[in-house]
Amino acid sequence: MTDLEALVSLNLVQDLGTIRLKKLLEIFGKPQNILRASSQDLMRASGIGQKISLNIRSFKKEDLERELALSNKLGLKIVTFEDQDYPEILKQISDPPIVLYIKGSIIKEDKLSIGIVGSRRASLYGLNNAETFAADLSEKGFTVISGMARGIDTSAHRGAIRAGGRTIAVIGSGFNRLYPPENKELAEEIANCGAVVSEFPVDMEPFKQNFPRRNRLISGLSLGVLVVEAARNSGALITADFALEQGRDVFAIPGKIDSSSSFGTNELIKQGAKLVCCAEDILEEFDSAGFDARDKRGKKKLDKDPDNALSDSEERRIFSFITEDSIQLDDLVRKSSLDVSRLSGILLKLQLRDLIRQLPGKQFVRRVNER
Repeated sequence: MTDLEALVSLNLVQDLGTIRLKKLLEIFGKPQNILRASSQDLMRASGIGQKISLNIRSFKKEDLERELALSNKLGLKIVTFEDQDYPEILKQISDPPIVLYIKGSIIKEDKLSIGIVGSRRASLYGLNNAETFAADLSEKGFTVISGMARGIDTSAHRGAIRAGGRTIAVIGSGFNRLYPPENKELAEEIANCGAVVSEFPVDMEPFKQNFPRRNRLISGLSLGVLVVEAARNSGALITADFALEQGRDVFAIPGKIDSSSSFGTNELIKQGAKLVCCAEDILEEFDSAGFDARDKRGKKKLDKDPDNALSDSEERRIFSFITEDSIQLDDLVRKSSLDVSRLSGILLKLQLRDLIRQLPGKQFVRRVNER
């Protein structure tokens, strides 16, 4: 059994989850060893009780064979955390999925990305803004990330497609249970000009508890998140919270003060999210961070010389800590005295400028050709 097959097998185990699986990998090393381990040995890992150990022990090879066959039939590519094709930007978050199912392709240019989220029950004002912002940002080279839900998400994807740009949809179900079902054709369109992505096994139903997990990947794949329209308890606010935890920028479009569908976005602005009225407002923020996104061909113009690329003194300081010898994230936190959220944001910018790269185990190293 290959590493990929073993990780897909473990991803199928009910109630195991990413965090517990990472703890098991720390103890057992290779995923194959986890599948061979006794229940007693499995329960040595924190969070692994009798129920989950039994689920692992009772896993059937036939389930893996069916999963791989169905994935192949649906035209999916499966990548794991250790694969070269795994999105580098996702490795920055605290709990990246071990396994990703992808239809379409994620390319290097997708590093310049913006998440666009909002209410399923959106107003015409919200729908129009989602499509307009997505189209305008796509024309400037941004890949639009969203969740393919009804309402704002659908409009954001369509805006990117209309502009001839790239878009990535992160779904909260397996590919064999696409949700909402009316977006099946949209999913095909997205796969043709970007990718549809899921961390869930192909037959996973769109359970309510899946969507917060999906939301952390929308923000995780994005440099920043734009909340277009959100009511008081909108799931889009969960995405905004994840974005802040992950060191991403949060933008919000203001709405009427007496509109319940804009309560969440207006509250975000009160709490410090950047108020935006047009795509240029977002571009200004990225320009100030060192990204020139105005090339309509969709390519970033980055100066890879650290002396020119790093205008921020804090970024220069963090970069100075990273040499050709790898350094752990915990050591960077200690040396910099920054909280993990702020530090992660700086590390992400350094990676996107190709000045550093991340190694397995949250280690960072300076790129040799960037000395």
